[in-house]
Amino acid sequence: MDKNNLTKKYSNGEITVVWQSGKCMHSGNCVRNLPAVFQPQDQPWIKMDNASTAEITAAVAKCPSGALSIMKSKD
Repeated sequence: MDKNNLTKKYSNGEITVVWQSGKCMHSGNCVRNLPAVFQPQDQPWIKMDNASTAEITAAVAKCPSGALSIMKSKD
């Protein structure tokens, strides 16, 4: 597996945040917009339980590279 192009998924039961490492330009927008959820020093680095679905969706929408995206979680 190419560690420069990983895809990781993080879910809160309502939505799933998809992170694609190959697209990430490390702008830091996610961390600045929602530091309670996006904590790159930690594993896992996206803590879905630390904010509402609406807050997470809004922060992901500000990702300039498209490395972060949202999928509806399946029931």
